[in-house]
Amino acid sequence: TISGPIVLVGHSYGGAVITNAAVGVPNVKALVYIAAFAPDKGESLLQLVTMNPGTLIGPPTLDTRPYPLANGGTGTDLYLKKSAFHEAFAADLPLKVTDQMQATQRPFANEAFVSLSGEPAWRTIPSWYLVATQDNAIPPVTQRFMAQRAHATVVEVRASHVAMMSQPEATTRLIVDA
Repeated sequence: TISGPIVLVGHSYGGAVITNAAVGVPNVKALVYIAAFAPDKGESLLQLVTMNPGTLIGPPTLDTRPYPLANGGTGTDLYLKKSAFHEAFAADLPLKVTDQMQATQRPFANEAFVSLSGEPAWRTIPSWYLVATQDNAIPPVTQRFMAQRAHATVVEVRASHVAMMSQPEATTRLIVDA
């Protein structure tokens, strides 16, 4: 419903969302990835997060909870455990903040983690990428790989996975540049 030019910004899983949602939308003029997944066609987030060592998010750091699906089946939600949240997700933020973030986190559906991505919008839409060099969720080497593959304009910041919180000025500059 937006008639003018659109810049889509995605953090973490949000990168996979913008990668797929922007395909065929002519008024999307830029994609901005903030420590985000930028999958290619046929890739899952699980493949990307495990392609290089460094992630602290995995079975030992996750709590799983079943939930009912509309078709009568069962899905699985993933939550980052309190014991791992600060170091894995937001090590450069105060514990008081990360404790609240952990307690109020939204679940991540396992299905979203293992589903295969479609044709990526970054093939046809200019992209920008903020690499968080201290990220313990998506390894920085993987972020650089995805950014290079997307021919993105890259900015690196010394930040955890939530670079938009610990480095808001750099994040804002990248979005404005896009």
